[in-house]
Amino acid sequence: MNARAPFARMNGLGNEIIVADMRSRADRVTADAAIALNADPATKFDQVMAIHDARTPGTDWFVDILNSDGSKAQACGNGMRCVVQALAAETGRKVFTFETVAGILNAEEHADGAISVDMGKPRFGWHEIPLAEEFRDTRAIELQIGPIDAPILHSPSALSMGNPHAVFWVDRDVWSYDLERFGPLLENHPIFPERANITIAQVTGCDQLTIRTWERGAGLTRACGSAACASAVAAARTGRTGRIVSIIAPGGPLKIEWRADDHVVLTGPAEWEFSGSFDPATGAWSRDSEESAA
Repeated sequence: MNARAPFARMNGLGNEIIVADMRSRADRVTADAAIALNADPATKFDQVMAIHDARTPGTDWFVDILNSDGSKAQACGNGMRCVVQALAAETGRKVFTFETVAGILNAEEHADGAISVDMGKPRFGWHEIPLAEEFRDTRAIELQIGPIDAPILHSPSALSMGNPHAVFWVDRDVWSYDLERFGPLLENHPIFPERANITIAQVTGCDQLTIRTWERGAGLTRACGSAACASAVAAARTGRTGRIVSIIAPGGPLKIEWRADDHVVLTGPAEWEFSGSFDPATGAWSRDSEESAA
């Protein structure tokens, strides 16, 4: 087996993604390799999307997801769009069925280049998210940052999109909150036994939200697909919007539809940057020789 595996550096609205081709291999991308890749400015990323041979009949491939700190992730909507674009360019196909640890995901590349990913059904039970203690209504849980009589952030909506999310609703510009300071505290709050993605969300128009996200295991990100889905679902669930929403993230817009069958569909772009090969055990890598280093 070749020690090195092909990869493509891509992004989904600025959410930096490494798509690693691990097909026909028995090994996995290690946490050490992910940490090493993230330490290099040229390959710094939010998630590694490692494509493996299918494990389940009826699926095309299994996708293993790692965060930049080497931890495992259950879901990454922006990363899945990058996977779809890469595989569509390779195979000429437009429709795919993937397996992840969060379940089966269907995806499609449209004629205009936009890519839709069915992110599955949201889960709202406190034990499904999961939370460390019971909340009968997870549309607003008891959690706050700041003085008890004047909290800066409070009462987030909690849910799972295959990974845990907390969405804090605010009336002011989302950029006026120091998410870089609050994010790590909230991600690792004891109420979240598996940590959580932390989003600040503001209703900024008719069926439009503006969000910023501190991503579990990755930190501040220009876009987080599952957080966009979580924000859209939480907005509809709390009566703030309808079930089709435009999400404005720092990296750009996404369309989210919470369909009548309870599935959440994320639609947006993906962008290829460069390709190379790397050692899945150590993270040592090189750019493809035919490409410019610029």
